[in-house]
Amino acid sequence: MFDSTSDAPNNSNGATGQLLILTRFVWPYGGRRVFLTGTFTRWVDHIAMSPMEGCPSVFQVTRSLAPGHHQYKFFVDGEWRHDEQKPFVSGNYGVVNIIFLGRELESSPTICSRETTNRSYMEVDSDPFVQLNAVPKLSEHDIEISRHRISAFLSTHTAYELLPESGKVIVLDVNLPVKQAFHILYEQGISMAPLWDVFKGRFVGVLSASDFILILQELGHHGSNLTEEELETHTISAWKDGKVYLTGQCDGISRPSPRGFVHAGPYDSLRDIALKILQYNVATVPIIHSSSPDGSCPQLLHLATLSGILKCICRYFRHSSSSLPILQQPISSLPLCTWVPKIGESGARPFAMLRPNASLGAALSLLVQAEVSSIPIVDDNDSLLDIYSRSDITALAKDRAYAQIRLDETSINQALQLGQDASSPYGCFGGGQRCHMCLRSDPLHKVIERLANPGVRRLVVVEAGSKRVEGIVSLSDVFRFLVG
Repeated sequence: MFDSTSDAPNNSNGATGQLLILTRFVWPYGGRRVFLTGTFTRWVDHIAMSPMEGCPSVFQVTRSLAPGHHQYKFFVDGEWRHDEQKPFVSGNYGVVNIIFLGRELESSPTICSRETTNRSYMEVDSDPFVQLNAVPKLSEHDIEISRHRISAFLSTHTAYELLPESGKVIVLDVNLPVKQAFHILYEQGISMAPLWDVFKGRFVGVLSASDFILILQELGHHGSNLTEEELETHTISAWKDGKVYLTGQCDGISRPSPRGFVHAGPYDSLRDIALKILQYNVATVPIIHSSSPDGSCPQLLHLATLSGILKCICRYFRHSSSSLPILQQPISSLPLCTWVPKIGESGARPFAMLRPNASLGAALSLLVQAEVSSIPIVDDNDSLLDIYSRSDITALAKDRAYAQIRLDETSINQALQLGQDASSPYGCFGGGQRCHMCLRSDPLHKVIERLANPGVRRLVVVEAGSKRVEGIVSLSDVFRFLVG
């Protein structure tokens, strides 16, 4: 992947000088150390590539190259790689990418602004869709056509589209002690697991990070019947039976309650699965198949998520983006995001943000009350520092940290440090991939491509440069817009 601009084609006395074209190479597929080499280095020198700020899985480097044909490859973590999304051929050095830089480059007026100057550090350039230079505003009719095409695709494709060629799913016995389950999720690096009841011979539910939020709140509640010692013997089944008393009429809000275990079969449509996730406000729907008419001997095939379904959409429309002009529209022009209310604005949806010195108890309460998967952590200027997610709860199992903290006396920053090995005070800009961001000017296809990555449920919309938080766009937001 590359971008090109001409670099001083003529000298001051009118004679034709050496024409060099500033070319930006991008490796958008992650890695720890990435190098670029090619014909322009005589296949000898390795040019180190640097990760983009805010997008640590995307590496870039610029070089001034002469016009003509060039071949290049990437050296990623000790292995030779090429970008399959760009033109490539088989040559003397194996499969290589190729580019042609012409002498005459088309130019167009560029408006320099603070946003356009900094935007390259915020965007991911791994576009599977065609990007247009000028994006006309779509009519409501055109938007509905695009939505209908996506909905039709989801209605005619089944859960089989989601099944990987290989993989593993962690399943917990419902009679396992809660404390042991907490540690298993942490050790396996997951935030949820299906539950199996050996006596009933079927799956009966899912243990998630939300359960551990309620457990931590119950442990920290004065007069609670549940103590840290009781977690040694308190089973998941017993916890699930008592959970209804903690969540029954929370805040007086009426919420749809699933009748039994929410799951789907392999022949259910992707649209029906997405609607189940939205209706019951769950992060995953297990895909279960049984060859017996009575439903006995069920097999767990996969854990369906909105990000997996979104990846199917990206893959299906990868080479037919012209049929979905909505993908080129900036997210600010679509009814997608939850925006930070402006001063004096009334009737806006509430927006949850916290300072790093806010208490862990406040963060847990906000996650439950706002029914969100993560909360931006910001400084006094509302610039993004980090996020606190539901999945961060399981990190408190490390060294039994949950037994050593008091929710109202432990800050969010301290809680994050308990589960991190990094020395940086904030995980977002310390080299990790905790914070996933976008700009309000980003087209929809960029947003859904990032949300299609496993584990990414929300993108924080930030101002370029200052990283001041402007809004949030989530997987649920995208699907409610596309199929709602």
